[in-house]
Amino acid sequence: MNEEEVVIAVKDIIQTVAPDENVSMLDLSERLRDQIDLDSMDFLDIVMELRKLYGIQVPEEDYKELASLNSCVAYLHPKLVQKELHCTANA
Repeated sequence: MNEEEVVIAVKDIIQTVAPDENVSMLDLSERLRDQIDLDSMDFLDIVMELRKLYGIQVPEEDYKELASLNSCVAYLHPKLVQKELHCTANA
């Protein structure tokens, strides 16, 4: 998976967890919670989807690394480089 596909994967997971949110216009550098309405349960669902779809374990101390799309890419890309993109949203 390349960096662009990591962004697509994260947006797809967000869309699955929070289907009413518009993820198409997300700013890559702004905190996700400042752009869309994600509560702590939504965030945990995102972490669980990463585990389910890609086998990525995100320890609680690393949750801060998933604050923005750019930080998601920096954190997840090395872990997903050998994985294929799986889309789950019906959009």
